[in-house]
Amino acid sequence: MLLEFKRIYVPPGQKVLLRDVSWEELEAILEELGEHRAARIAYDRGILEIMSPLPEHEYGKEIISDLVKALLEELDIEFRCLGSTTFKNQFMAQGIEPDQCFYIANESKIRGKKRLDLTVDPPPDLALEIDITSRTHPNIYKSLQVPELWRFENGNLQINILQDGVYIESQISFNFPQVPLIDVIPQYLEESRIIGRNATLKNFRIWVRQQIQ
Repeated sequence: MLLEFKRIYVPPGQKVLLRDVSWEELEAILEELGEHRAARIAYDRGILEIMSPLPEHEYGKEIISDLVKALLEELDIEFRCLGSTTFKNQFMAQGIEPDQCFYIANESKIRGKKRLDLTVDPPPDLALEIDITSRTHPNIYKSLQVPELWRFENGNLQINILQDGVYIESQISFNFPQVPLIDVIPQYLEESRIIGRNATLKNFRIWVRQQIQ
């Protein structure tokens, strides 16, 4: 299977689905892929999806991630950003690589750890998916008990909060209840395309300070 897998090429913006993939095969494929790659995976009870993001997808991911980092720094909140780390739970036969994720409330519980196991470690407090290629798997995030999922699609930010095992769309972030982000994040992302990343982040930090004064 690995010999065949090496030959698979996934063009940017496209995805490949493999069916009847066992957990052992998933582990072998992840080992074969390595950690430093553009492709993302999602695994749901035997179905493995491999997706290669578009450059536009990566730009949005990086800017929104930088905005979240700036927000956490301005709020003086410790956090750990783990990017597209593979989160998986063998008991649930599910796994996902978000576009970006953050440990915030649970940062101290995974501080210093080099490897995470969601059978014993908490999931990230916030996961981000840029949905330009229609790649989101809320059912997997739900099963892994990720408290908050952001989906950015067609210039809009959708905040989903996990309540009683179901994601509920919300106007307010669970992790940042004091800051109205639903319109602001898309605004600053668009601004970055005009005035650049650094100038945008400076403006965003000023805005955050005004909100929390």
